[in-house]
Amino acid sequence: MSDKKSAASRTAGAAAKKVADAAGTLADQVIGGGDVVPGVPAPKPPSLEEPTDPTGPLPPKPDQKGATPFSPTGAESADTEDAARQQGEFLTTAQGARVADTDHSQKAGRRGPTLLQDHHLREKITHFDHERIPERVVHARGAGAHGVFEANGAAASVCRAGLFAQGAQTEVFVRFSTVLGSRGSADTVRDTRGFATKFYSEEGTWDLVGNNIPVFFIQDAIKFPDVIHAGKPHPDREIPQAQSAHDTFWDFVSLHTEGQAHAMWNMSDRGIPRSYRMMEGFGVHTFRLINAAGETNLVKFHWKPHLGVHSLVWEEAQIAAGMDPDLHRRDLADAIEAGAFPKWDLGIQVFPDTVDSNGVSEMFHGIDLLDPTKFVPEELAPVQVIGTMTLNANPKNYFAETEQIAFHPGHLVPGIDVTNDPLLQGRLFSYLDTQISRLGGPNFGQLPINRPHAPVNDMLRDGMHQTADHVGVAPYKPNSLDGGCPFLAGADDGALVEVAQHIADAQVVRDAPATFDDHYSQATLFYNSMTEVEKEHIAGAYTFELGKCYEENIKVRQVEQLAHIDHDLAVTVATGLGLPAPAKVPVAEVVTSPALSQIGREWPSDGRLIGILVTEASDVAAVKALEQAVFDDDMVPLVIAPTGGTLGGSDADDAETVTVSRTYRTQRSIEFDALVVVDLPADANTDVLISEMFRHKKAIASLAPVDQFVDFGLTADTPGVVVVDEAAGVLPALKPLLATHRAWDRPDPARV
Repeated sequence: MSDKKSAASRTAGAAAKKVADAAGTLADQVIGGGDVVPGVPAPKPPSLEEPTDPTGPLPPKPDQKGATPFSPTGAESADTEDAARQQGEFLTTAQGARVADTDHSQKAGRRGPTLLQDHHLREKITHFDHERIPERVVHARGAGAHGVFEANGAAASVCRAGLFAQGAQTEVFVRFSTVLGSRGSADTVRDTRGFATKFYSEEGTWDLVGNNIPVFFIQDAIKFPDVIHAGKPHPDREIPQAQSAHDTFWDFVSLHTEGQAHAMWNMSDRGIPRSYRMMEGFGVHTFRLINAAGETNLVKFHWKPHLGVHSLVWEEAQIAAGMDPDLHRRDLADAIEAGAFPKWDLGIQVFPDTVDSNGVSEMFHGIDLLDPTKFVPEELAPVQVIGTMTLNANPKNYFAETEQIAFHPGHLVPGIDVTNDPLLQGRLFSYLDTQISRLGGPNFGQLPINRPHAPVNDMLRDGMHQTADHVGVAPYKPNSLDGGCPFLAGADDGALVEVAQHIADAQVVRDAPATFDDHYSQATLFYNSMTEVEKEHIAGAYTFELGKCYEENIKVRQVEQLAHIDHDLAVTVATGLGLPAPAKVPVAEVVTSPALSQIGREWPSDGRLIGILVTEASDVAAVKALEQAVFDDDMVPLVIAPTGGTLGGSDADDAETVTVSRTYRTQRSIEFDALVVVDLPADANTDVLISEMFRHKKAIASLAPVDQFVDFGLTADTPGVVVVDEAAGVLPALKPLLATHRAWDRPDPARV
C-alpha cells in the first residue's frame, strides 16, 4: 500500500471506531452499569402517547451502519451516511409535497366511491405493490453485517493483492444464509449455510462467495439446477419447506453419487450450527494467487471463528424453528449490539501450481484440486492465517443492504484468479446473470451497498437504474475526442491481469477427469474423523431424513450408498428404518483428520448467553451482582423471572433494581448457552427449561440446593452441573464448562 491511506482503509478504520464508541453510548442508555442487554428496537424509548410535536427522523441505533458513502463511480462522497435517509419532520409524497392526511382516500362523499384523481393513494399503493423484488433462487434467507478485515502480511509472499499487505484494513460486508429455504423459512433447518464476504478494496471489489461446508454436492455447474430442483419443495404441493428430508432430494443424491460427500457433511452437526458466530467458512473452490514476482500458487480459503465451531442438537433446531425461527439472525445482531463483535481469521491452504508425476496439474497428494466435492485435510496442508475479520455494525436497513447486496465470484482484484474448476466456471456466469434478473438490470453495482471503493471508469452506459452521471462523448476505445481516456493499465499500474495458462492438446468433450470418479473416500474420511457422539448424530440425521421419505426403494438405495462409506453406519440407519442390512462392500482405506471434529477442544466464552433463573423471592442484590459479573466476563446475562418489568422495585433506572429479560412464558432453552438457577420455581414452563438444558447437555450452575433437582435426574455428580454456595462462585465454576460448549459425557436421561 502507499504511505497515504486509501479511502477504503480510512473509512474502514472510521467505521470500526464509530461503532466502538457508539456501543458505549447505547450501553449507558440501556443499563446504568455500562453493559448492553441487546434487542433495543429504537434509538430512544417511545412515549406512552402518540407524539404530536413535529421532530425530524431519529438517528440509527449506535450499533447500526449503512453503506459507506461512495459515488456510483467509486469516488469517496462528501455526503454522510445520513444524507441518504429520509429527511424533514413532515410526511411527504415521493416528490416532496407535504401530506395532510394519509388515513383516508379521496371519495365522492363520505360513503361514496374512491376517486381515481387521488394521487397520494395511487402513489402509495403503487409503490407498495412493487416493494418486493424477486428473492434469490438459493440463499434467499439471509442475515448480514458490516465489518473490517485487517491483514497480517503473511499472504504477501504468495499474493500481491493490496488488501493482504501488512496492516491493511479493508471494509467488508458479510451475508450468511441458508440454501434451500425461502425468505420466510426458519434459520435452524438442516442445511448448508452460505458465507459470502464482499471486500471493498482500494484495487476494486473482491467477493469471496463460500459456504460453511468445504465441499459441494456436484462437480459441474451444469448439474446445479438438478440438485436445487431436487432439494426444493415438491412442485405439486410446495412442501416440505427448507429441508432435504423428502423423496426428491434423496432420489437425486442416491443416484448422483458425487453428492454423497456433501450429504455426509450436511447430516453431521455442521448442518445445524449454533450460531453464525460459531461457524466456519470455506471458499470451496481452488483459486490461483499471483505474487509481486508473477509467481503462482494454488490456494483454498478458510474462515476460522474465534469462538470455535459449535452446533445445535437436533431437538434444539426443531424447537427453534417454531419458538424462534429468527434465532441465527437475532443472535448475530444482538451480539453486535452488545459489543461482542464476532471475529474470524482468514486462512489459506497453499499448494504448488505445478504438474504431478503423471503430468497432471492442480493435484495435491492424489486429491484433484479442481473437484469441488473434495477437500484437503488440514493435516496435509495446514491453514495459514493471513488476517482477521471483525463484524462490528448491523445494517441500518435490511432491504437496502442485506437483500440488495450482490455477490459474484468473478469480482476479483489483482493477485487473485480463478481456476478451471467446472463448478466455479459455471458460477462465473450464473451469479452475474441472476443479479440482472433480481435487481432489475445491469447497473446493480451502483446500488450503495454494491458500489466499489475504488475509481470506476468502465465505459458501460445507460440501462435500467443508471445513477452515474457520465460525461464525455466517446464511451469507446480507442478514442481521441475524450483525450484517449480511459487508458489501459499495465501490470505496474495495478491492472487485473489474468495468469497465462497452458492448455494441453485436447478435444471438445462433455466429460470429467478420471480423478473425479471417486465419490466415497472423502465421505469415509470425514465420518471416521468424528467422535462417537458425532457419529451418533450423523446416524440419527440420516435415519430422520430417510424416514421422512415415502418410497422404500429410495431409502434402500441410499442405505446401499452408505455401505460404500461405512458399513456399520449403513446397518445402524437400516435398522432405524426397519430395512434389512445392506451387503458389505469394499470401503476405502483412509487416514483420519482430527481437525474435522467439533468436539475435544476448548474455546472462549465471549458473547455467550447466560440465563439467570429467579423467583419473586430471590435476593435482588445477589442477582444484580451475578448479572454484572456475567457482563464483566464479556458474556450476556438474561434474567428469567415470573413476570416482566423489574425485580426489586418498579423503576428500571434505579441502580438497585434488575431488569427482567425473559418471563417464564417467553423463555426457551434454545437461547441459552448455560443456565444459572438462583432459586428453583414451581412452574411447568421452567421445568421444561431445566429438562431441556439437561438433555441438551448444556452447563447448569445452581445456587439452590441440589436435592431440589432430583425429579430432573440431576445430582452434584452430573457432568456439566455445578452447585455453589454464593453468587461469586458461579462464573469460576461455569466458565470451564462453557469452554467445551456442552457436557458431552453427560448420560442421556432414561426418560424425557
